[in-house]
Amino acid sequence: MESNRRIIDTKGAVIISSSSVVGGKEFEGPLGGCFDFHDPSDRFGQKTFEKSEGEMQRLSLASAIGKIGARPEDIDALFAGDLLNQCVSSAYGLLEYDIPYFGLYGACSTAAEGLMLASVFVSRGIARRAAAVTSSHNAAAERQYRNPLEYGGQRTPTAQWTVTGAGAFVVANEKEVTPDTVLASVVEAFPGIVVEKGITDAANMGAAMAPAAADTLLNFFAASGSSPDDYDMIISGDLGKEGMSILGEILSASGIDASEKLADCGTMIYDLEAQDVHSGGSGCGCSAVVLASHILPQLRRGELSDILIYGTGAMMSPSSLKQGLAIPAVAHLLHLRSPEAKYK
Repeated sequence: MESNRRIIDTKGAVIISSSSVVGGKEFEGPLGGCFDFHDPSDRFGQKTFEKSEGEMQRLSLASAIGKIGARPEDIDALFAGDLLNQCVSSAYGLLEYDIPYFGLYGACSTAAEGLMLASVFVSRGIARRAAAVTSSHNAAAERQYRNPLEYGGQRTPTAQWTVTGAGAFVVANEKEVTPDTVLASVVEAFPGIVVEKGITDAANMGAAMAPAAADTLLNFFAASGSSPDDYDMIISGDLGKEGMSILGEILSASGIDASEKLADCGTMIYDLEAQDVHSGGSGCGCSAVVLASHILPQLRRGELSDILIYGTGAMMSPSSLKQGLAIPAVAHLLHLRSPEAKYK
């Protein structure tokens, strides 16, 4: 059967602003100096962790809009999501914004999914400017999916540490902005499909997500006629150390050597040895804050020219875990270029 999966042309869509908000552990990591805001207490002035996460979203979006001297009414569409049931952190955190709201659940792929949809809206002329925002909070996620932090449960070596952070992005049509405001061009996008390979261990999301990552990458390379050699970096968000190892094995078995190009937001954000995060970072906020604070500035400065970044999400729920179901996963891919490289 012929596949109906196609590369989405998003030429004309450019990222013109981004902002990142993180907690204390993230600020203490290797990228601590890159983030816009942090709170060592992880509370952000709120009484509950869920409200803290909502406040991170509000703050990151306000910052991203403010950086370009825009107002909320200048944004035509808002794509937002988080890890919590019914995406409550997004809904409550963004209540003050009178912007058409599209709630998303892509687990850790939400940043890529939101940016993809924002870019489609802008490149097709549906919106002049669109925003994408997402978040995760370690304490809120642990309480929902595993055990409250007070329980003190033992974590296995394959486990990842949910990032406390929120990232926001503003996407515009390049015809509506001046070149000096562009952080990166969104050249094309490739949506993923749901893949499930029998992994039931919620403490090994890297193993659950790696097959979906490989599926997206292999199909994108086939559809585009490109190879890993055509890109400066191929960045996952976020497989962690365990998932990256499995991905490398799958790609190698398929005849593709991408070992020199592969990188992962979950292993960038923490010092894996000094911070005791086991396999690395995870959560919606992980790839969002690394992209917003670390990768986009490199593209803007021309240190990176041509990259692929793909978000990997483990699409489990508290109920599915209790029922012992295998964990389905998805990976959405974006092709970004620096303002200098633009369209080759």
